[in-house]
Amino acid sequence: MLPSNLAISKIGPESDVLLRNLSEHYCYDMSEWFELDTGADGRYSYDTASVWAKGYDAYLAKVGDSIAGFALIGSGSEWVGDIGAHDVHEFFIMRKFRRRGVGRSMATFLWNAHPGDWLVRVLEANAPAITFWRCRVSTYSRGSYREEQHIVNGRPWKFFRFVSDRAKPGMASD
Repeated sequence: MLPSNLAISKIGPESDVLLRNLSEHYCYDMSEWFELDTGADGRYSYDTASVWAKGYDAYLAKVGDSIAGFALIGSGSEWVGDIGAHDVHEFFIMRKFRRRGVGRSMATFLWNAHPGDWLVRVLEANAPAITFWRCRVSTYSRGSYREEQHIVNGRPWKFFRFVSDRAKPGMASD
């Protein structure tokens, strides 16, 4: 059941501390599948300076006053060679808000806000994410997508590719 007070907004470099703090949670979750370790101070490090330098679009999801998650959207050209393709670079929903429609709504919002070719990359070992993205991409694209396997740095990944032709930003219901 989707919280009625979900809000998704674009954030910029003025929110760098917030993004860095949220990235700690993201890195903790991803450490199960990636070889991420804490620094000597016990914290995960995520270089948010590169987010702004590379021109990523950052989005924040909130339910009421509570932060529910974030997403980073960038170019997919590094992965698929298509200069105009969008890439879901990072996508994170706080555990408290998972399986409540927040991730589904955020993905739909992002795809509507950025019409065109899309790429969603998921490490195959991350089975919950594979299930989530396969369902979301299939539903959103009405089954018109490609699922490809790629080996990146010796590890198997799923690439989901599809086109968003919905030019109106917002929270469309799929």
